[in-house]
Amino acid sequence: MDIGKIQVFDDYMVAIFDEGATLTLERAYQIIGISEIHFREKNFGYISFRKNSYAIDPTIYGYLRELKNLKALAVVSVKQMDMHNFKIEKLFYKKPMEFFIDYSNAVQWVKRRVKSK
Repeated sequence: MDIGKIQVFDDYMVAIFDEGATLTLERAYQIIGISEIHFREKNFGYISFRKNSYAIDPTIYGYLRELKNLKALAVVSVKQMDMHNFKIEKLFYKKPMEFFIDYSNAVQWVKRRVKSK
């Protein structure tokens, strides 16, 4: 993507966006398109690996909520600001969403959520 990269694995995808990027609804549709290609008839999880600081349009979460096969959304960061933002984002998403400091813990949680559904 023009604002970062999406890595696709067997049952989850990882997004790492560039410093200063803005995740708009249009860009979210690109991510949804990627998920539809790789996880069409399969449950999956999404990990937002926040190595960099970037902005997110919170209305995106309303659209992500509609993805029936998206079973887990994890945010990974060590930044205090990201923890604060996560609490606000979670209000918009209203489905299983967790915050992690450690990437491997996020992957384990996502895999468990995907397999249990």
